[in-house]
Amino acid sequence: MSSSIVEKFYSMEYGPAPEDASEVVKWLDAHKRAFGHYIDGAWTAVGKNSFETKNPATGEVLARVATADAGDVDKAVKAARAALPAWQALTGHQRARYLYALARQVQKHSRKLAVLETLDNGKSIRESRDIDIPLVARHFYHHAGWAQLLEEEFPGYTSVGVVGQIIPWNFPLLMFAWKVAPALAAGNTVVIKPAEFTPLSAILLAEIADEIGLPAGVLNVINGDGATGAAIVEHKDIDKIAFTGSTEVGRIIRKATAKTTKKLSLELGGKSPFIVFDDADLDSAVEGLVDGIWFNQGQVCCAGSRLLVQERIAEKLYDKIRSRMETLRVGSPLDKAIDIGAIVDQVQYDRIKSLIQTGVAEGATCWQPDVTMPEKGLFLKPTLLTGVSPASTVAQEEIFGPVLVAMTFRTPAEAVELANNTTYGLAACVWSENINVALDVAAQVKAGVVWVNATNLFDAACGFGGYRESGYGREGGKEGMYEYLEPRWLHDELKAKAVVALPEPEGPTLGDDDAVAEDGPPAFDGPPAFDGAPAFDGAPAQIPFGNDNKNAFGIDRTVKQYIGGKQARPDSGYSYPVYAADGTMVGEAPLGNRKDIRNAVEAARNTAAKWAKTAAHGRAQILYFIAENLMQRRAEIVGKLAAFVGAEQAAIEFDYGIERAFSYAAWADKFEGSVHNPPMRMVTLAMKEAIGTVAILCPDDAPLLGFLSLVLPTIAMGNTVVAVPSERCATLMGELYQVFDTSDLPGGVVNIVAGKASELGKTLAEHDDIDAVWSFRDEAASAMVKLGSIGNLKQVWTNEGRQLDWFDPAQAEGRYFLRHATQIKNIWVPYGE
Repeated sequence: MSSSIVEKFYSMEYGPAPEDASEVVKWLDAHKRAFGHYIDGAWTAVGKNSFETKNPATGEVLARVATADAGDVDKAVKAARAALPAWQALTGHQRARYLYALARQVQKHSRKLAVLETLDNGKSIRESRDIDIPLVARHFYHHAGWAQLLEEEFPGYTSVGVVGQIIPWNFPLLMFAWKVAPALAAGNTVVIKPAEFTPLSAILLAEIADEIGLPAGVLNVINGDGATGAAIVEHKDIDKIAFTGSTEVGRIIRKATAKTTKKLSLELGGKSPFIVFDDADLDSAVEGLVDGIWFNQGQVCCAGSRLLVQERIAEKLYDKIRSRMETLRVGSPLDKAIDIGAIVDQVQYDRIKSLIQTGVAEGATCWQPDVTMPEKGLFLKPTLLTGVSPASTVAQEEIFGPVLVAMTFRTPAEAVELANNTTYGLAACVWSENINVALDVAAQVKAGVVWVNATNLFDAACGFGGYRESGYGREGGKEGMYEYLEPRWLHDELKAKAVVALPEPEGPTLGDDDAVAEDGPPAFDGPPAFDGAPAFDGAPAQIPFGNDNKNAFGIDRTVKQYIGGKQARPDSGYSYPVYAADGTMVGEAPLGNRKDIRNAVEAARNTAAKWAKTAAHGRAQILYFIAENLMQRRAEIVGKLAAFVGAEQAAIEFDYGIERAFSYAAWADKFEGSVHNPPMRMVTLAMKEAIGTVAILCPDDAPLLGFLSLVLPTIAMGNTVVAVPSERCATLMGELYQVFDTSDLPGGVVNIVAGKASELGKTLAEHDDIDAVWSFRDEAASAMVKLGSIGNLKQVWTNEGRQLDWFDPAQAEGRYFLRHATQIKNIWVPYGE
């Protein structure tokens, strides 16, 4: 009898448990299955320019949706611009009430939203109902709180303005909430475009916003394809672009916005490692894998698609994975007993199958369970690829489907190396019963989110976003709010102040692309070129690099480059003359080139890991030493600086520079992370980490103070630096590197390469081993470094050609700079029962 019961238990088949879609069908039919755009609080008609959205599980056409052209985009942006002043003028409490009302309505319509999402996207109804919808409501609730606390928690900040948002098809509802909630809470107005494959849930949310009385123009929803998205990105009256999608499109957006002042945040692709150590609870790890790679059919940017398993237990874990895969059910997404739904579109389906074939062709072993498949629809079996090499296509490219790629490692160090062997850096999982091992590896993995003994956990209080080619910026939490805010002084004052070009001196200079503010130091009117020092192609006069004492003209010794803690002659073999404000030649500076940059970047990278691991207190001590040694040389440095900016400004710059050094020494061990409390038995450690190696193009208008104001916060946070000093005052670097040499600063932490900023900046922006570029020069330099950064999508921070007041600590010192010198890694750690 008992054996019969056991047999029946294992032979039982799931019965169908379909979700009722009748209410959604009624909603679609009530709109005659045709939807326009939601612009300025009203719906537009559907004309000939439209597209069909289909149910990927059946191929059924759900509705026809209007495609926005440039005119529609312009109408939406104008509506958002017109609504902005009144929306900004509301109190935080008033905006909070709208966001709270949105959260309540999402809960009220939760079943309809979940069913619509599943019909349009193809994901399992269980995922839509139990994961997506609660998180959507949570984001509106959470950001209602930020709206309420805005003035208290973000003093001195204001909204960016009109925000253009482009969201993907894999989480249409959730991405809508992730983008819209913080933007509205911060006081921005929004123009949002859902993905062409999945527009319906955004349309329903627009209806809900209309129902609660959200003021017209505050939220505008327009639909369309890539051309519509491009029209949003390129519109001149949009102040910020927030994009979630592929890395390829992220590059296109970076290029399109490079010559503008638009603020930009990108949440892009991933190839996330799922690391399993030999002491892990393997059964729990397998369940984590189910959520990590087969959740939403693997169509998740942070999917744990690369399984890295310790060699000793690899075959044992593979067996458990195969057994679990046999129990996964593929079928109608509306069936509540289904685990894996449909792929969103035929294009995506074909791409996944092609990549599986590529993996097999490159030597991988493909295994798929013998599970029942629907007769029609875009369904794929869950897939396991073993025997994959780290360099294979499937190990490097984002598949974005239900495909798990497996590799082995022997030691924790090898696991970290394999985990970081990717251009991406979005998320990672670490499975080990040894918390020391788990946290040590989590700290070393280059990813914006790391889950310990868990996977795919999200919450509105916890920031989400990536490193490297997974983009930059964060969504959720306090760090996500900063993406939609900017300092009030920048918003109110600097947008109206353009930097004007300096008049060209009569003598040899570094070119015509330099700039200072209208009220900055006087123009450099140098003397005619010296005999024997001809100019070349409008660039600086080339002078053979001088000796260490006097050059042919009786001027002080030639300054060298500062690379790896040593003075280095320029690879070009040339220097250029540097002139005082009165035209007197005061010395020569080295003329840097591409090879000098290569050497400086290599020196910075070689010491980056060690410097980042140096205790914050130790970095603080070195900054204090820098201040102390600067003070010892005050008279000499002020005297030389005075030749460029006058005695009064020179003294002020120096004294402010000492204060900046003390300030960042103080901040070094106080600009700390935080602990988030998500609504589950976890804590999320928001760790502020160094970005890596940062290139800095320093300003001309405050050559000493500008240099210190940019370099000091960068190294205080554990970054290494390659700095290009002011071209016109580059002889000052000789004083600075002597100070660094006597301040216990490790060689390679600060590297200084003088020369033509436009050429050196371009080389730095294009260098794949540079993690971020800061440019505080003219508008052309800002555009140049943005364009140059496209290759590896490094972080870029510029002054957009505007003048900063380097003498105002509210503008040129503090948290604003420290935030740009760090990136946040959120580590989720389980605790308690």
